[in-house]
Amino acid sequence: MSERMLPTATVEPRPDASMTLLREVMERPLDPGYDDAARRRAAGGGSPVRPARRLAGQLLVLLLAAAIGLGGVWAARSLRNPLPELNARQVLIEQIRERTEIGDALAEGNAALREEIQDLQEQAFGDTAAAAVAEARQLGVWAGTSAVVGPGVVITMQDSDRAQRGEPGTEEERVTDFDLQVVVNALWASGAEAIAINGIRLTGATAIRSAGDAVLVDLRPLVTPYRIEAIGDPDGMRTRFAQTSAAGHLSFLSSRWQIGSEMVVDRDLSLPAGSSPRLTVLQPSEDG
Repeated sequence: MSERMLPTATVEPRPDASMTLLREVMERPLDPGYDDAARRRAAGGGSPVRPARRLAGQLLVLLLAAAIGLGGVWAARSLRNPLPELNARQVLIEQIRERTEIGDALAEGNAALREEIQDLQEQAFGDTAAAAVAEARQLGVWAGTSAVVGPGVVITMQDSDRAQRGEPGTEEERVTDFDLQVVVNALWASGAEAIAINGIRLTGATAIRSAGDAVLVDLRPLVTPYRIEAIGDPDGMRTRFAQTSAAGHLSFLSSRWQIGSEMVVDRDLSLPAGSSPRLTVLQPSEDG
């Protein structure tokens, strides 16, 4: 007689058996260590914070708050009393004046060396080349490479008072390179034989232009006031200059932008020699 086999009970696996990590997160969100500490604290077994440590922490917080408060007060006072602002234009003008003085000293040295060279040439040539030396000196006068003296007129131009103080919005109240070009061209047309601006002799190769706020004459920066000296017949130049457009231009600058100008007669002007041009392309013709 065969025994009947009883069926064995089978245990069905959980549907989320493969998601152990997710079950841990959902069923026990609190870390066991934190959970154990919370139970001890609730049962009165936690270690209370010592009074001395608590007092030290409060003192530290108080000191930090006081330091932050003092720093804020110091910053506020600094903002209320700022340091005086430096005028960039005034600093630039001072630098230009210093560089101009250095350039003038070098120019005087060059003029002295040029005179010494001419004297040595005359001594070397002797009487046989006296006519050639005299002609070279005359050509140097017309070319602007020799110092000259004589009567003439002086026109002084300067920026407005507000522009000289460096006030904002006074860019149009300053003398520009164009203003100087207008006056110089009118003086040439009025019969000037030699012209210099602030001691810089004008030659056929001299440029009057600007670089930013600075006016350059022969690549040397100038600042107000601008003294334009012209040698020639004073009376004739004054009469002819008054008939040019430059006279109206100066009047417009004065009435519209408060740029001052003045013309006076000087019977004893002395203009320095200008810089000698360097010929790098020009060659003498074989035909003479």
